[in-house]
Amino acid sequence: MPAQSGPAEISELIARCSLRDRQAFRMLYQRTSAKLFGVVLRILKNRAEAEEAIQEVYIKIWQRADRYQAGQSSPISWLVAIARNHALDMVRARRPAGDELDEAMQIADAGPDPERLAQASQEGERIETCLATLEPEKAEAVRGAYLEGYSYDELAQRYSVPLNTMRTWLRRSLIKLRECLTA
Repeated sequence: MPAQSGPAEISELIARCSLRDRQAFRMLYQRTSAKLFGVVLRILKNRAEAEEAIQEVYIKIWQRADRYQAGQSSPISWLVAIARNHALDMVRARRPAGDELDEAMQIADAGPDPERLAQASQEGERIETCLATLEPEKAEAVRGAYLEGYSYDELAQRYSVPLNTMRTWLRRSLIKLRECLTA
């Protein structure tokens, strides 16, 4: 898991990206991609689309890094805004126009077949069963971090615990989940 970064480090990485520093861009991606992916996935509700979208989001970040103004907004808020806006644009683009609605009805469903749906449902049930073995607030923190895209810092504030405590909660919870899922 990538190291958690503070706003000052993220801001510095964005500034270095504006100077076309590829190493800084790589580090920025490592430190922020999980959160931005969570944001995009939450909006698109499709993992494959989200994976494609996150690549496009980072292209935009690379191209627009010089537009970030430190001090006007937090660097992660700026990054999240780019990711969120891109995902919303994708949602808008997939909505057919009025005349195209009939044509859209003729398109085959690209969704998973019934067997995959059943398998995904079983996996979801296993995950939920394993999450239920955690203390309720720790299970909610895991959902917040890995399903809803909240940062460790945001979760630490939400649960009124120190940041390192939140990191420990999540690390230990993931270990318990892995043990439960492999049992």
